[in-house]
Amino acid sequence: MPENELRPFWSKYVSLDWRFGLFLIALVCIPRFVLVLQANQTGNYGPIGAIMLVSALVPFLFLSKAGRRKIGIKGTRKVGVLALSLALGVAFSLVLYFIGEALYGHSFQNWYQYIGKSYNIPDGITSSDKLILFAIMAATGMIFSPIGEELFFRGIVHGSFAASIGGKKASLADALAFSLTHVAHFGLVFLEGSWHFYPVATLIWLTAMFLVSLAFIKMKNKSGSLLGAIFCHAGFNLGMIYCIFYVL
Repeated sequence: MPENELRPFWSKYVSLDWRFGLFLIALVCIPRFVLVLQANQTGNYGPIGAIMLVSALVPFLFLSKAGRRKIGIKGTRKVGVLALSLALGVAFSLVLYFIGEALYGHSFQNWYQYIGKSYNIPDGITSSDKLILFAIMAATGMIFSPIGEELFFRGIVHGSFAASIGGKKASLADALAFSLTHVAHFGLVFLEGSWHFYPVATLIWLTAMFLVSLAFIKMKNKSGSLLGAIFCHAGFNLGMIYCIFYVL
């Protein structure tokens, strides 16, 4: 990318290339990985919201207005593509639910079962209260992580790698970073006071996160804006949360 796509201060020290992309992954993803594991152990998920905020702010910290537009921080008039993105995300989450149920049923080797544990849905909750809780969780899940993660992974990380190795290879790089980061959400599983690792289930989850990342970048490209990726990600989270509340 041209040098003026970085803010003047940063352009003195770094370039938007694969090295900078790796630096950003280390800066954000390693602390996030540790924080998610701690949250799974303690039940305190507050710091995860903070890391999502940091992820969303990274492009604004490092990039000029031209750089932000270059990575897709702009509007789009392709409303139909955004609707398709949302539907595609929901569909992907449902497919992943059926795979988990078919292979692992209600055990904690089922990724949605384990992730759902963190939602702390009370036993015996009334249908109206459950709907309210679902609406809160769905709204949160459709806003914070899609915006934070897409501005980061499909935004500045993808743009940094694309400047060096091209868009297609950059899509693989940001998808790999995204999927490995999500091993903290399922893969290293904390149950009854100890850690467990389920290699086959983790590999399936890792592959699913890699593939859904490619769907996110596809919808970004199709819409000409990061909104395509954000809507697709929001749809995936909506489908996952619905499955956790009403299908499991």
